[in-house]
Amino acid sequence: MTGERSIVHIQAEQNFNSARNKAWLARIQNFMEAERDNLLSFNEVKDMLKPRSEIYQGMRTVPISKIVGSEGRYRDFNRFFLPRSDFLRNRWESINRAQISDIPLPAIRLYEIGGVYFVRDGNHRVSVARYEGVEEIDAEVISLSTEIKINPSMTPDELAQAVINYEKILFYQETFFGILTGDNTLNFTQPGRYDLVYHHIEAHKYYLNQEEEEELLFEEALVSWYNDVYKPIIKIIEENKIGLNFPGRSSSDLYVWIVQHWDFLKKENGFNFALADAARDFSERYGNSKGRFFRFLAALLSKLFRPRRRRRSRRKKRK
Repeated sequence: MTGERSIVHIQAEQNFNSARNKAWLARIQNFMEAERDNLLSFNEVKDMLKPRSEIYQGMRTVPISKIVGSEGRYRDFNRFFLPRSDFLRNRWESINRAQISDIPLPAIRLYEIGGVYFVRDGNHRVSVARYEGVEEIDAEVISLSTEIKINPSMTPDELAQAVINYEKILFYQETFFGILTGDNTLNFTQPGRYDLVYHHIEAHKYYLNQEEEEELLFEEALVSWYNDVYKPIIKIIEENKIGLNFPGRSSSDLYVWIVQHWDFLKKENGFNFALADAARDFSERYGNSKGRFFRFLAALLSKLFRPRRRRRSRRKKRK
């Protein structure tokens, strides 16, 4: 028995060393695209997709190739669940010894969202199983509903772009933005901005209605916002070539940030602070030429309120 245990221990140790070497080689191979070597963070994906509900699915047999991330250990393993650190050795080898000795292990626990899976509990078991070439694993699954499908090979940036594309399609369909304005260039580089624009239009509609006897339709407010708010700000951005200081960002991105900055400056300097001055101040303070943009963005994102999910029915008829 002692000899058999010794062989199992040696085999598990060799397997862990092999898995670590493969993880190291994978990191080198993906040096230029490091994100492709990383597991997805469940909490980051959840924040991005904003699932509407959770459903307990019970026990399932899940393809290991569709397990693409983790709730809490996404930094400890690479995209193929190979261990990245030696401190994982003891737990990893103990599970591998059990697997070699045909000792049953409890089912792992997973979240499913967008057609892929994230580990709630059992990261080491997934790692060992994947290293050993196991194709399926028993899991207790909770599903989170979303209309966005995730490709198992997606990086966080690719997933974010998929979310942005979906949000744009939904926004254009629900508001008739393209039909009403003839503009298909309302583009953002971060998720959640179309909901923010919707709230800008709603706020514009509220102020317009203060001077109207009959409530304006949402569509009328949208056209007014586009012509009297959005386009003038875009014109200022273009005339002052502000986009040159923010490479990789769209004019629509800058619109959102300049409006936020303008609100801040009006609180500091009075309601009559000029929009054009706010735009130039924003560019001078936070443009990449001064190396401050990313600090500004981190601070801004922490302050921006997260819009609630809007209701599907928006159109109102005149009384």
